[in-house]
Amino acid sequence: MGRLSFRSVTFMFIVTFLVWSSLNVEVCNARRGKHWRQHGTTSSVSLYKKKGKNHGSNNHHKSGGKPKPKYASPPPISPPSKGYDNVPSTNIFDVTNFGAVGDGKTDDTKAFQAAWAAACKVEDSTMIVPSKYVFLVGPISFSGPYCQHNIVFQLDGTIIAPTDAKSWGSGIMQWLEFTKLVGITVKGSGVIDGRGSVWWQDTPYDDPLDDELKLIIPLNKTLLRHPLTPINSSLSGKMPSIKPTALRFYGSFNVTVTGITIQNSQQCHLKFDNCIGVLVNNFTVSSPGDSPNTDGIHLQNSKDALIRSSNIACGDDCVSIQTGCTNVYVHNINCGPGHGISIGSLGKDNTKACVSNITVKDVIMKNTMNGVRIKTWQGGSGSVQGVFFSNIQMNEVQLPIVIDQFYCDKSKCKNQTAAVALSDINYAGIKGTYTVKPVHLACSDSMPCQDVTMMNIQLKPIQERYHMYDPFCWQTFGELYTPTQPPIECLQVGKPTSNKIQADHDQC
Repeated sequence: MGRLSFRSVTFMFIVTFLVWSSLNVEVCNARRGKHWRQHGTTSSVSLYKKKGKNHGSNNHHKSGGKPKPKYASPPPISPPSKGYDNVPSTNIFDVTNFGAVGDGKTDDTKAFQAAWAAACKVEDSTMIVPSKYVFLVGPISFSGPYCQHNIVFQLDGTIIAPTDAKSWGSGIMQWLEFTKLVGITVKGSGVIDGRGSVWWQDTPYDDPLDDELKLIIPLNKTLLRHPLTPINSSLSGKMPSIKPTALRFYGSFNVTVTGITIQNSQQCHLKFDNCIGVLVNNFTVSSPGDSPNTDGIHLQNSKDALIRSSNIACGDDCVSIQTGCTNVYVHNINCGPGHGISIGSLGKDNTKACVSNITVKDVIMKNTMNGVRIKTWQGGSGSVQGVFFSNIQMNEVQLPIVIDQFYCDKSKCKNQTAAVALSDINYAGIKGTYTVKPVHLACSDSMPCQDVTMMNIQLKPIQERYHMYDPFCWQTFGELYTPTQPPIECLQVGKPTSNKIQADHDQC
């Protein structure tokens, strides 16, 4: 009985111990599980915050971890992939934090200079011109070459130019300028307003006029002149004869301009000079059709450029391609009013000009003076080759297709035998309506145009207020691949028999 009792007690003790152990294990597991979940959540949040804090930053931890690889600059025509929303606060420089008032009356030039000086020192920085403000800014240069790479100029507000003569001194070539930078982006939904009417009014007839005006003769035989532009009477003082470009990029790599509007520029709206890798996208130019010499986009000594999906209304060429340009692609542009898309003028004052590999396609021209044009001066040298004009819609364009190797924007120019050589010029899918002359191909006597091809040219006349003319060709050689409307019978098939051979120093 006692032995049984001992066994019973022992058994009960063992059962009790097992039950107690089981309960403790469950409690521990429960606590451990709760702690694991809490620890895991905390760790995840902490990691997220750390990544967010350092995303895009250039600061390196001093721990033994591997340094992040340094990536190469983006390709020349790659669109920007970031705005200022996801940029670290240490990389953001708002002009209002540097003293800019933005009331449209206070001179904010020094504040913009201070903001740029700070942004210039930080890679991947963003200089912000905020919305709902109007900033009065005088001539300013946002300069390198010692600035860090990939700076974004985020323009969401409005920048206006001064209209008093004293702000410009004796004259200046550009108003807002970016020089010697790598990976510079100007983007946003903002406006650059040159308030150019005061400049246009001061010298309405002193500027050179487009030479193609000589081909456009009104039925009443009155001369075409720039009408006087209305001007606010509160603006006083004669402006300098040198008119500035509104926005210029010089000597820069991987330049992007997207989203912004430039309006009423004093002269040219947007200029690229000595740049490599240019992207212009979703860009707007807005100026009256009678504003003198207000080119939309001007390219000079620049290569690897893409201009696309933009609307350009101005008083001169919507896009002007000058000497030193190669690999330029212009696509999906609405042009008008304006003077069309031009290569040139080239070879002025007996200079050498080199332009190659230019493509202009999917463009709509509306009420422009010219459509697609190549213009050169007598006496020049060099060459234009590899040009493709494709799928261009002409709506009431005065002169849809123009080659003019006798260009002269003066009252008289002397005759010279030297010329810029033109070859491999191609026109395809040029359709729509014209009001003066469908085709004007005036090539050099000593250096005729070669390899000019035409395909699917369908241009119909609309009689308005100008004299109408048939297609004209002079010293132009090439081939018609399809019948044209109207027939372009003046184009000579084959090669010129007496083409002058260019000297070595003329070759590009």
